Amino acid sequence: MNARKITKDVYWMGAVDWDRRLFDSLIPLPDGTSYNAYLIQGSQKTSLLDTVDPSMTHVLMAQLESVERVDYVVAHHVEQDHSGALPLVLDKYPKAKVLVTPKGKEMLVDHIRVPVDRIRAVEDGELLSLGNKTLKFVHTPWVHWPETMSTYLAEDRIFFSCDFFGSHLATSDLYVTDEPRVYEAAKRYYAEIMMPFRKIIQKNLDKIKDLDIDLIAPSHGPIYNRPALITDAYRDWISDVPKNQAVVAYASMHGSTKKMAEYLVASLTEKGVTVQQFDLSVTDIGKLAMSLVDAATIVLGTPTVLVGPHPLVAYAAMLANALRPKLKFASVIGSYGWGGKAVEQIAALIPNLKVEILSPILCRGLPGETDYNELDKLAQTVAHKHKEAGLM
Repeated sequence: MNARKITKDVYWMGAVDWDRRLFDSLIPLPDGTSYNAYLIQGSQKTSLLDTVDPSMTHVLMAQLESVERVDYVVAHHVEQDHSGALPLVLDKYPKAKVLVTPKGKEMLVDHIRVPVDRIRAVEDGELLSLGNKTLKFVHTPWVHWPETMSTYLAEDRIFFSCDFFGSHLATSDLYVTDEPRVYEAAKRYYAEIMMPFRKIIQKNLDKIKDLDIDLIAPSHGPIYNRPALITDAYRDWISDVPKNQAVVAYASMHGSTKKMAEYLVASLTEKGVTVQQFDLSVTDIGKLAMSLVDAATIVLGTPTVLVGPHPLVAYAAMLANALRPKLKFASVIGSYGWGGKAVEQIAALIPNLKVEILSPILCRGLPGETDYNELDKLAQTVAHKHKEAGLM
């Protein structure tokens, strides 16, 4: 794909990766992704903002064939999907300097092997004149690495946000045209990558609230020509107040835990709680992560395997613990054959979740009338807790 004009002398460069289905050997990419680089040609100097993933280096280099001069390469983020093509770009432009945060300087040397004499650290709020265009560097640490930053192009009112506000979405659209589709992709991206840094993102949002922004140009996904779509969404997602939602995620070996999970979901629904149910043996972990963005309660359902939780349930607990969502309540349901410590082991896997643990329900073998009554009581407790918290 050729470079595409955004405004006068500002171009999208990069690559759309239509077929990639896994990121970091971990994160599902059902809609592919893109690696966005941007070229800004000022009246005196030219700057390239970011590069592309190493697998797409040839695409970027083809776009740069007609670009005779690059004075600066802004490395917003060291991770390879942003900086992987940097060595070849620097070979093509031997006089170009790489601009990074002070933290990013050492990381570029370690991760990409960029020669230290080609790197210059820039301070938070520092201005760089390209002649008739001015770049303002905005340090935005922990979205989602410690060295990340963004760039504001004052004359064109464009905020180049790096991973901040990104979405894993392969599309031929330069700008957002299908808002619901992009919103969902951005929410998945936030849930999988940004949610652990929710508190820090609150501060980074405050840093940019006074900038006059017409376009938000992220490093993944299309450009937001209505910035409020994504900034309002982020303010909602990072807030401390969850919604009247519960997540019931379970694994079941012989059907007992499944019966309990399905009964609990029906009981919660009857009591006015919105529920999302996940069978962890077939669940897209991205969907599970998205459900945790707004949820107030999580219930993990597990059979007992070698006296502990099913490995898929243990993984779900570890995932929730790592993502640090704004959950308020948690519980465990499940079955066992002769005994075990599933509840204790799951509790030990979620130390980061500042939740109230509601009474677990474990049955021996298939659930019976007493167990279903207990599940009704759990559903009633969840609904009551949500009402007390002002969520219903």
